[in-house]
Amino acid sequence: MIGLTLKHLRYFDALARHSHFGRAAEACSISQPALSLQIKDLETMFGAPLLERGPRQIRLTPVGEGFLLKARQILLGVEELYDLARASEGPLTGRLRMGIIPTVAPYFLPAVISALSDRFPELDLELREALTRSLIESLLDGRLDLAVVALPISEPALREFALFEEDFVLVRPLKDEGKPVPSPRMLRTMRLLLLEEGHCFRDQALSFCQFTRSEPRQIMEGSSLSTLVQLVGSGMGLTLIPEMAIGLETPLANVSVARFPPPRPTRTIGMVWRKTNPLSDQLMQIGSIVRTVASGRF
Repeated sequence: MIGLTLKHLRYFDALARHSHFGRAAEACSISQPALSLQIKDLETMFGAPLLERGPRQIRLTPVGEGFLLKARQILLGVEELYDLARASEGPLTGRLRMGIIPTVAPYFLPAVISALSDRFPELDLELREALTRSLIESLLDGRLDLAVVALPISEPALREFALFEEDFVLVRPLKDEGKPVPSPRMLRTMRLLLLEEGHCFRDQALSFCQFTRSEPRQIMEGSSLSTLVQLVGSGMGLTLIPEMAIGLETPLANVSVARFPPPRPTRTIGMVWRKTNPLSDQLMQIGSIVRTVASGRF
């Protein structure tokens, strides 16, 4: 395919992600007509339609699906060539794209940024906060270099590096301070406030409370731990939060914090990255630095 460039592949990848010319053009920092022209040029070079253009959205044709798979493999390979050159230069420099889940980011990220800035002053850290599923997809596609998530992930293409473990604590209205801590079975009969579907912390909390799929649940949902804690302070119910969130979320809320007796609910926080990433040794160094930060905080 004479004339095919990486720019064509990147534009097509963006269009596949957004399913919309306007949003894809914005993500690529070009005009919508320019993007449309590039995609039309790509289809002409390829000799087959890659898209179904509908009135409200676009879809990939079967040929387009196959083209996208190969295009992403090529783009990932180019990223890894770039990383291979960086790995040979010594101390980590340049762009590093890191994802982190919302139930960790506000409580741990500032300390991590400070530590990495001190150790790697030439590092340009690009951060993305998102749910685990989105972060893993971005890692596998080469849009992220590493992610901080709850382990295990059990994805064969990814390496896992444990950072620390932390307990979950019970947050309930201040008037309940000093009362016996309810057992997991008792929690199933109470109004439990949990994060929305898609948060791994929600699934971990439900597992601790031993909910079954068919069992009726007195559950209300919130978009953040901060929202859940404020709802508890208003008398709407009770919730579980990770230990790292206590200092930021509870001091100004009308709530009490209680720890569960052993065996306590816990989670393991760790880093994951592609096994094929040429920066693997440097990412191990970053993991060790982040683990040291965690040891002084949790």
